[in-house]
Amino acid sequence: MIIIMKPTASAADIKKVEDVVRGRGLSVHESRGEQVTIIGVIGDKTRLSGANLETHDGVEKLVPVTESYKLCNIKFHPSPTRVTLRSAVIGGGFTLIAGPCAVENEEQMFTTAAAVKRAGAGVLRGGAYKPRTSPYSFQGLGEKGLKMLKAAADSVGLACITEVIDFDSLETAVKYTDAIQIGARNMQNFELLKEAGRAGKPVVLKRGMSATIDEWLNAAEYIMASGNAEVILCERGIRTFERATRNTLDISAVPVLKSRTHLPVIVDPSHAAGVRAYVAPLTRAAKAVGADGAMIEVHCNPAEALSDGEQSLTPSEFAALASSL
Repeated sequence: MIIIMKPTASAADIKKVEDVVRGRGLSVHESRGEQVTIIGVIGDKTRLSGANLETHDGVEKLVPVTESYKLCNIKFHPSPTRVTLRSAVIGGGFTLIAGPCAVENEEQMFTTAAAVKRAGAGVLRGGAYKPRTSPYSFQGLGEKGLKMLKAAADSVGLACITEVIDFDSLETAVKYTDAIQIGARNMQNFELLKEAGRAGKPVVLKRGMSATIDEWLNAAEYIMASGNAEVILCERGIRTFERATRNTLDISAVPVLKSRTHLPVIVDPSHAAGVRAYVAPLTRAAKAVGADGAMIEVHCNPAEALSDGEQSLTPSEFAALASSL
């Protein structure tokens, strides 16, 4: 349920209503706009039976919320959320997050960081922990890779982000990165989501490969319910019967999410397509439908990449894409 206050409601009116809600054992989420204050009620609304909130001074109306996710619901928070990562802001523009799938060595990271910075990227990405389908594939450099990622990002003044896969990697990654990423395979790892919510860093939450939008938003709710309001949703393609691409980029998810949540929405065309030639047009499509940015894999030498070289752009290709946007 949300309680919409009148534009003329005083601070005392708002506090009185919130005190009544809390007195019934429920939580409140207050969103103050320029004209109207909205109070989101979180918990079992049957506890408000007999409270007659609509009769309180300053209350305009009560609106039921049927969705199970509350904190990330646009009804609770009508103004778009913006997440700041150093000088980059996710939300309200189109921000590029770029870098290699996996951190391999210092030369690779420093060269790529300088290239994506020149082209206009706001955030450097790089994987230190790699959950791979095959146990024989490159699994990442761990903390050593995180040190390289941070050093490369610092050298050009970029924020940096990396994926975490469990509690140990999360605990280590927060020491080096400006944001953490929860990958598709862990979207419904609820204990990891809770821990990410308590980690004190913004979280990029990728959509699970077979997850519905409601399931995805409920996963975001786990993070937010643990105290972290800085969540960025990332559409990275879903599993369908089509094999022409690695996954199927659900471009319609962007406007759907924009109608349901205040959280920023970005896309990952690299993992969706799995083919270098498709990355640029998918990125432009994402911007056209209102996405807040894109996470793109860029490698200084894709032919020798230890992970996902076939979908990585070269620095010159990335620069051309950034210019076209």
